[in-house]
Amino acid sequence: MELEDLKELLELLKDTDITELQVEKDGTKVKIKREKIFSSLEMPLHKPSAALREKITAEAEEETQRLVTITSPIVGTFYRTPSPEAVPFVEIGAKVNKGQVLCIVEAMKLMNEIESDVDGIVVKILVESGQPVEYGEPLFLIDPV
Repeated sequence: MELEDLKELLELLKDTDITELQVEKDGTKVKIKREKIFSSLEMPLHKPSAALREKITAEAEEETQRLVTITSPIVGTFYRTPSPEAVPFVEIGAKVNKGQVLCIVEAMKLMNEIESDVDGIVVKILVESGQPVEYGEPLFLIDPV
């Protein structure tokens, strides 16, 4: 068996699912074996056990309970900036102090500044600028420090 024959065999196997081939020609034996690489679709799906799901859920609830939720005190329109061309009052990851303005809620042409209740870090902004908000609707999640 010539080197060119081997190259041709390897090229033929490259795009197939065959993982092992044994050929005998003119008294020469050749065995080609390649490890099969599983795609993500072929891998078995692992479902977490009920105990693990409960643990993950409990940890998520504990994390959420630790965060302080800043809610809208009035019905109105939520704005992250003091004017359309201005920078937002706060961004995700920003350190805020108690009493610091986080946003504005416009109600009946009055601009109401909404302040932080705690010192902390803004974890999530729950409303898009320009969206209507209801009384008691969550606006921000703050991780107290």
